[in-house]
Amino acid sequence: MSALEERGALTSRPSLYAYVLGLLAAEPDGRPPVGGYPPPDEPSAPPGAVRLRGKKAFTAVRSALGPLLSGPDTRTAVEAVERRLAGLPVPVGALVGAVLSLPLDDEAAARALGRRLVLTGRESRSVSVGLALMRRLGEPEDVPSLRTIARLRNLSRLAMTALQPLDPQTAALLWLDERVRNPELRPLVDALIAGPASGFRALLAGRSWDVQAVGPAPARRIAEAAGLAGLLRDGPVDPRLLARAGRLLVRMASPRDYQAEILCYGDAVEVCETVVRRASALPPTVGHAAVLLPLAVDLHSGPTHLLPWRDGQREQLLDALGALLASPAWEGAFEEPGPDAPSAVRRRAAWLRYTSDVLFRTPGPSGRLRLVVLSRDPADDEPVETRVLVDGTPLVPALFARGAAEAPEYLLDRGALRATEEPHEVMLAEAWCSEGCCGALRVTVVREGDEVVWRDWCHPARLPSGDPAPELPAYRFDAAAYDAELTRATAGDGWSWPARTAGRLIDAGLRERPGLLARWDARFLHAGVDHRAPDTTVVWFLYRPGFFEGAADEDGPWLQFVWRLPDDGAPPAERAAAALRRLAEEDPRAYADCIAGSR
Repeated sequence: MSALEERGALTSRPSLYAYVLGLLAAEPDGRPPVGGYPPPDEPSAPPGAVRLRGKKAFTAVRSALGPLLSGPDTRTAVEAVERRLAGLPVPVGALVGAVLSLPLDDEAAARALGRRLVLTGRESRSVSVGLALMRRLGEPEDVPSLRTIARLRNLSRLAMTALQPLDPQTAALLWLDERVRNPELRPLVDALIAGPASGFRALLAGRSWDVQAVGPAPARRIAEAAGLAGLLRDGPVDPRLLARAGRLLVRMASPRDYQAEILCYGDAVEVCETVVRRASALPPTVGHAAVLLPLAVDLHSGPTHLLPWRDGQREQLLDALGALLASPAWEGAFEEPGPDAPSAVRRRAAWLRYTSDVLFRTPGPSGRLRLVVLSRDPADDEPVETRVLVDGTPLVPALFARGAAEAPEYLLDRGALRATEEPHEVMLAEAWCSEGCCGALRVTVVREGDEVVWRDWCHPARLPSGDPAPELPAYRFDAAAYDAELTRATAGDGWSWPARTAGRLIDAGLRERPGLLARWDARFLHAGVDHRAPDTTVVWFLYRPGFFEGAADEDGPWLQFVWRLPDDGAPPAERAAAALRRLAEEDPRAYADCIAGSR
């Protein structure tokens, strides 16, 4: 036995699989607690221990474990794996990544070892190796063991990833049981877990839960756990279930998550096809129009566009939606409400008309580049995006998929996409959490003679799936066609509403006349709308003593202010002009709210 193996001599502790079985047996109803079980105490690396990563980690894992993956005696191999792991200075994430990439000369032997590690491994690292092998080589007979070991909190994600291709429904139920704590959604999850499957149709179609409260990841798992594709395929047409299915598809395509969940949903194409082909069964209401139109938005230029469609299938579905929503029966859903209607109703009605015009009645440009300003149902508080299509492909979901495309105020109003001979970097999208957390998609834009070039892409090193991100090529556009498309997209503002338009006018005015705020030792940040109160225009600025005279200390005291201007019904141009006059005449610190600052 080598010194490396001697340092990792095994103890008599039970396997983690047996540990979970014991805990489950002690539960009165056989159900684990929400969130699963904590792992038992395990030895930890000494403080300051060197940890290998990247290529060094892969080399170390291949050297230590590679020979064991094709050994005939899996019982002995399990013990050898645990001994060698004890002396391997590689963190779990790098360990799993290396095992997922190791060459396997004998898949049957590696599968047998993976199964034995899952069932008999006594520490999380050895079981993680087994789960990584099951992720590559698992078979349907492995579902029960994977389902059990997934109840350990520190192994649940890896176990569910291995389970997903084998039994998506079980993986989804486990995910929902572990993650969902929302009191509005938890009763649905408990009912799905309790079954029986024969009741799932009534459960999804019922009124006991609100799809708007469901994030993209839970939306996919609900569809998988309930077997949504089968419910739509096998039963009679139920308008309530059809509408719910459409809403779940739209929620899966939302940019407010770490990946485009719709692209991970194996039944997405079938469910989309079924919803669109049967959409005529939906009563022609505003609410149902607000289900079908966001679905069309995502088919047009969202992540749903990127699903593995048959040739022409996606275009046919878009045409079908356009024909249905333009039919006489649906005219009432697109009528303009009266002036006394609530502002949210008027905003939604304007969005319905604008979006249907853009999708179904406005011809696209003939060049490589198309810029389209679109959003989903404003009732869902989704962002307004400047969607960039190159050769018909939406770039942000194809290259990034961690957040929404940037707002038109930045890319269009402020001219970020305008090309000059001086190269400049443009952010096309930011992760839904923040750029500092999960990155952004940036590109350098420059004019080179009669061409505009997008080059030198900057993006996260890995895709949301964990795979390495590909190197992105330079895109070249005819300069005249590029300028024409940018002018066309900038000229349209049907996507805006009064409070947002007022904010855009204030923003433009303060960028043209920076001295309006500078005289008060204030630096303008930006103006727009409060997404929590979309009828309120907001102006953000930063106060630093001495800023006007150029004597402000960047490390010195500062205060951040926001000035909120509720919509008073006046035309946006009048509101903006009045706001700029007041900023010129009165110190805004007297009427804006201080929201942050130095001690």
